[in-house]
Amino acid sequence: MIGTLHTHSLIPHRDSPPRAIHGIDVRWFEKGDGRLILRFQVNGVDALAVPPFAGKGRADELWRTTCFELFLKDDRGAGYAEYNFSPSERWAAYRFDDVRAGMREAPADPAPDVTGAAGAHLYVLTAILPDTVLAGVSAAGLSAVIEEKDGTKSYWALAHGPGQPDFHAPACFALPLAAPERP
Repeated sequence: MIGTLHTHSLIPHRDSPPRAIHGIDVRWFEKGDGRLILRFQVNGVDALAVPPFAGKGRADELWRTTCFELFLKDDRGAGYAEYNFSPSERWAAYRFDDVRAGMREAPADPAPDVTGAAGAHLYVLTAILPDTVLAGVSAAGLSAVIEEKDGTKSYWALAHGPGQPDFHAPACFALPLAAPERP
């Protein structure tokens, strides 16, 4: 089965502009073999603060420095899932019953596989998840917290709601996902 590939550009929140990061694109690739691959590409690698390798595994508070995120809105009700991917190769997965309410760890089996690499112009973080995370999902949010070496923090998403940066805001779930075909 042939997979589908889409590229989405993130925009910085107007109240927290970057200093030297020039753009972030996310490649969304459903392989057709049971994997969802997200590839976050940051243009401005020289300025990017990259957390050091910390061993693969689950960790909390990854958003305090450079971190890439996926939000998945349930197709029924107000619930959603949040996934965080760090250049340290740590990850997190949470479930919410409503906007910032009822937070708990979400099961992740198999665990996301997170890897990062810096090139001459780009930093690339790749997260591989089972495509089963998309079951029962109507929309997605893609986002990133970016810390630069000088301490500047910027908040990037497909779309932003009013007020301060908040990736949990309904406006951030800006990527509609097609309902699965039913027999």
